Amino acid sequence: MSAPHGAPGVHSVIGVDAGTASLREADHLIHDLVARLGLPQGTIACTHLIRTDERRGTAVSFALPDAPTADSMWSRVVELEDLVMGAAVAGRSYGTEPAAHAAMLAAEEHAHRRGGRGVLYPGVDHLAGTVTVADLLALTAIGRLTVVGAPTADGPEPAAPVLTRDHVRPEWRDGQLTLALVPAAGGTLAPFEVPNPTPCCADHA
Repeated sequence: MSAPHGAPGVHSVIGVDAGTASLREADHLIHDLVARLGLPQGTIACTHLIRTDERRGTAVSFALPDAPTADSMWSRVVELEDLVMGAAVAGRSYGTEPAAHAAMLAAEEHAHRRGGRGVLYPGVDHLAGTVTVADLLALTAIGRLTVVGAPTADGPEPAAPVLTRDHVRPEWRDGQLTLALVPAAGGTLAPFEVPNPTPCCADHA
């Protein structure tokens, strides 16, 4: 993509806890919230594993384009009482203490780019079928690729084909959305995370 994919600041990231247990459930939650909230273009949505004394499961976060957009979206999030158990954005929280705390942890992790598994991000619609390494990096917000078991300073060759399996989940590492790949059949590469049992987005087609 021609525009840079800068991460919004702390005041632009909303965390949400809806009581999901697994990453797959959290993926579904993100798609449900996208549909119900009408999240704007450029939103980055991530899942987060939560491990506290009160909460064992997953939460999600949404990095909005700017703080005013996050303020507007916040009022809509807290109106979803049938779905949202807890929510948090810098300086504000909603819901029960365990759920609000889980949402806060997700929001902070995403805002500081130190964790979070990307489900919705700029360019994700391009990642269907087989794409090249060069196109994956040029057309999406993913900034770095690694190959498990075959680390190289420059990463995989730009022309190398990547079999996406329509399920590409990069993670924030050291400030960049980073996708772990593994060697696959026929000299291709594939995302390390395998769809289980099928890509979540198929349920939302």
